[in-house]
Parts: sequence; C-alpha cells; structure tokens
Amino acid sequence: MTTTAARYLYLARHAEPTPDEAGLTERGRRQAALLGARLRSVPLAAVHHGPLPRAAQTARLVGEQLVGVPVRVDEAAGDYPPYLPRPEELPADSAEYLLGFLAGFEPAERAVGPELARQALARFTGPVPGEQARHELVVTHAFLVGWLVRAALDAPPWRWLGLNAAHAALTVIRYSPGRPTAVVCFNDLAHLPEELRWTGFPPELRP
Repeated sequence: MTTTAARYLYLARHAEPTPDEAGLTERGRRQAALLGARLRSVPLAAVHHGPLPRAAQTARLVGEQLVGVPVRVDEAAGDYPPYLPRPEELPADSAEYLLGFLAGFEPAERAVGPELARQALARFTGPVPGEQARHELVVTHAFLVGWLVRAALDAPPWRWLGLNAAHAALTVIRYSPGRPTAVVCFNDLAHLPEELRWTGFPPELRP
C-alpha cells in the first residue's frame, strides 16, 4: 500500500505590476519582499511561478527572502482562463455579465487554458507520496487562484469566476490523506501594511 502525506499549497497572486505589465511597481516590489519574509518560517520545498514577467519577478523577490528554496517556472502556473462554461451552466441573473467577460479572451487563450488548468490540478494538488508533508508556493495569477480554490471546495467548474485575488495575497490549501481538502486561508494580507493591501482587487469588493 502506497503511503501518502499532506500537501500544503501556498498560492499567491503576483505583486502589483507596472501599467505595461513588464515588471513590478515599487509598491509591487515591496509587496513581494514582504510576502517572502512572511514565508521564511515555512519549510517550502519549491517556489513555482508562471512565465510572465510580473509573476517571475514576484517569485524572484520572494525567493531572495528564502534560503535554499528552488524557484522554478511552470507554464501551468500562468495566466489563462481555466474553464469556459456553456451559457446553460451559469446562473440566469448573471449569465449575460459573465459571458461578456469571457468573450474578451483571445482564441489562443481559449484553446490552451483548459489543458493548462488540468495540468495545474495534476501538478499542484492532492496528497503527496511518502510520509513527509510537502509545502509548496505557486506564484501565479488571479484566475488560477480562483480555479484551485473552486476545486478545493468541489464547486461547479464555472465558479472560478467571481473569486478575486489581491496582489501578493496569500491563500493556503491543505490536501490531507483521508480527509476533505481544506482552504486554510484566502486572500490573507496580514504581511502587508495597510497602504499595500488590496491592490488589484475590484474597488467595490474592498473592505
């Protein structure tokens, strides 16, 4: 019988990007460094990140705060629509709004997104082989954070829509053998001072 142990998946949306998304703003660099400082006490096995500059730079700055933790690029941690629902899957009162949002994706994004989402579930979720718990950080984008939280809660596939992530916010999911998956925290910003919180979050949803 194969022995499995818990996986702790730490998810972070990239820090605040510049308007052209070629890197991070000064505030974004501070957010990333503070996120890394918060994670110093976590026994991370790896930091995975998407290939776009804003995620890669965030992961690098986080990694600078850690000792001996490899930082790896992974296309499955990138920015893409993970699932494109049919109109009949959506609530009648919000279907028009959601379909309008989804219409903004390019055909190439629509083609590759669902497959990358399947890869992300395979690579980053579930208990791990062996007897030692594993802690991993994925620096990614709001869509993948929403997709993995949705999966952890066994919500319908379309429900990644409407789950927003702030820049450098921390979400933690625990996958334990023989137990339901637990969302330990979502959009945790305790590591950031007030002036650096909630960037990238819809203004109408900010506390």
